[in-house]
Amino acid sequence: MNSEALKIHKKKFPNINPNSWEHPTDKLALSALQKMPGFDTLLKFIISNTTEKSLRMMTLASSVRVNDLQFPKVYELLIEACQIFDIKDIPELYISQSPVLNAGAIGVERPFIVLNSSMVETLNQEELLTVIAHELGHILSGHVLYHTLLQVLLKLSIMDIGIPLGKTAILGLIMGLKEWERKSELSADRASLLASQNPETCIHLLMKIAGGGMIEEMNLGEFLKQAEEYERQSGFMNKTHKFLNTVFESHPFPVTRIAELLKWVQSGEYENILNGNYDNSPLSEDNAKTYSFQEDFKDYTDPINEKVKDATDFVKGILNKKSFE
Repeated sequence: MNSEALKIHKKKFPNINPNSWEHPTDKLALSALQKMPGFDTLLKFIISNTTEKSLRMMTLASSVRVNDLQFPKVYELLIEACQIFDIKDIPELYISQSPVLNAGAIGVERPFIVLNSSMVETLNQEELLTVIAHELGHILSGHVLYHTLLQVLLKLSIMDIGIPLGKTAILGLIMGLKEWERKSELSADRASLLASQNPETCIHLLMKIAGGGMIEEMNLGEFLKQAEEYERQSGFMNKTHKFLNTVFESHPFPVTRIAELLKWVQSGEYENILNGNYDNSPLSEDNAKTYSFQEDFKDYTDPINEKVKDATDFVKGILNKKSFE
């Protein structure tokens, strides 16, 4: 991790509710998921305090707990991110040895964050703050319970442990959880932008996730051309391949995530929150009732839309950085 100090004064959001930034498809997909037959039965059967205790013990034994004596600079970033979101109960943070650029938040009553060591080695401090904020976004939105359910279910589904549901029903719930999981990442990406308060930081982070740490070898315009090429792949067989390539992914593709963040900035909602105008009202139950996975599935099996075509010009306009010229 680069050693530069955090010099940018960040705006803070006292008493902010995650409803103010969550992606609409996230909450609606979760509401639809909760109505799927067998979901409550599965949740009660698998998730309990012992589940969290087992996960915490495994992490405690195999990873490094971050505090003021271990990875103190990372700990400062955790404190900084919690202050931005007005989080009083600071979650535990661990660093786990892995070459994969990834992080996660798991748990039930007391969620905790795990950063892969490659994140600390590859990202600068602003980017690492953005990752931590992304995971805090999952915690604030209550995603971690369902992420934990999915991780446990994926490990146990191949074993006969007496789950009181048929294999077809379990597979359907896994598919539903994976579909929602991808949407939940779009909400957490918005939280990461609110913490970094710099779209360039979020974009560079997603480019590094796609291509590694050599950001100087990448170009946003060329990166987004890949998105256009992907979009042009139409027809039954290509859409089938897109579905199969996406269906078990935990995250939307990086180009999709960049496009969604840019749309959010363009909408003005991001700027409103920065100015302290955030809406804490819950999702309308009427809207939740009208949602179905099928109606929204096309957005994620064929994810790049028309707005990505002019995203490069928009980024140049809001960032005006040499790296995008």
